[in-house]
Amino acid sequence: MKAIAEYIMEQFKNAGIYHLSVEGYGQSTWVILDYSDLIVHVFRKEERDYYNLEGLWGDATRVKIATAKKQG
Repeated sequence: MKAIAEYIMEQFKNAGIYHLSVEGYGQSTWVILDYSDLIVHVFRKEERDYYNLEGLWGDATRVKIATAKKQG
């Protein structure tokens, strides 16, 4: 969980985007990264199944986010 959250924060930081807050980082079951207009949830399968965020937001418009190409 921490590694995934750190990777996301690093990628955003490299793009000049900084989080406003981070919650749950020390618990390693569910991490929330708050980027104001975007909230990133990183959580274990058990928490994902239990809270069913996709079901809560099922009628929301989906937005495709382009990924950066790796250099090297």
